[in-house]
Amino acid sequence: MDKILGEQNFSNSDRANSNSAAKIGKILGVDALVVGSITQFGNDNKDTKVGGGGGGWGGFGVGGFSHKKSKAVVVVDARLVNIDTAEIMGVATGKGESSRESTSLLGGGGNWHGWGGGAVDFGSSDFQQTIIGEAVNAAVTQMTEELVADNSKLEARTISVEGLVAAVDGGQVVLNVGSKAGLKVGDQLTVQRVTKEIKDPSTGQVIRRMTSPVGVIRLTDVDEISAVGTPVSGSGFKVGDAVKTITQ
Repeated sequence: MDKILGEQNFSNSDRANSNSAAKIGKILGVDALVVGSITQFGNDNKDTKVGGGGGGWGGFGVGGFSHKKSKAVVVVDARLVNIDTAEIMGVATGKGESSRESTSLLGGGGNWHGWGGGAVDFGSSDFQQTIIGEAVNAAVTQMTEELVADNSKLEARTISVEGLVAAVDGGQVVLNVGSKAGLKVGDQLTVQRVTKEIKDPSTGQVIRRMTSPVGVIRLTDVDEISAVGTPVSGSGFKVGDAVKTITQ
C-alpha cells in the first residue's frame, strides 16, 4: 500500500479525505475503505500537596502528603467510504480514558536519629505509556464495535471488465487490461471471437458484433495495464479475441 500511495503521490493528509480515499480504494481493488483521525490524545495530571513539618530535638523531619491524579484521554473517529461514489456510508467514534489516583508521603529528611520517605512517581514515562495504552485500547475497541455494527451497509462491488488478447505465447495468453480495470490474480475470463459485425444500413456504424466462444482463461499475473492467463478450457486463442469477466 505504501508503494502504491507513493507512486500516486498521495500525502498523509490525502488519505483521510473521502475523495482521495475513494481513488486509493479503486487502486487497491477493495470494496470500501476506512479512514479516520485521532481527535484527542494526551494526559491530564493534577497534583495536590500538603506541606510537612519538622522538629529539632528528635532529629527528624516529616515531608508533606501528595494526592496525585493522572488521566489519559484518547478519542478517535472513523468513516466508511464508498470507493465508487466517495459517499460516507458509516461513521464511528471511540473514546477511551484511563486514570490512576495515589496519596503518598513526600520525601522527608533527618539526621542520624531520623528517617526519610519517598514519593510515588506518577510522572515516569513507563507509567504514562501504560495509561495512554489503556485509553487507546478502549477508544479503538469502542470505535471498532460501531464500525462492525455498520457492516450491513457494505456491498461487494461487481465489476464488468472487457479487453482483448494482445499476445499468445505458448500456453500463456496476454491481455491488454490489468489491475486498473479491476482484474486480479485468480479471475477467470471468457474468451470470444468476433465472427460477424452487423452494421446499421443507414449510417454504416457497427451496431452489434456476433461472437463465438473460444474458451476460458485464469489469470496468473496482473499488473496495472496488462494481465497473463493460462487456459482453463478451449484452445486456439488469437490476438484480437475479446475477453470479458464479471468479478467482485
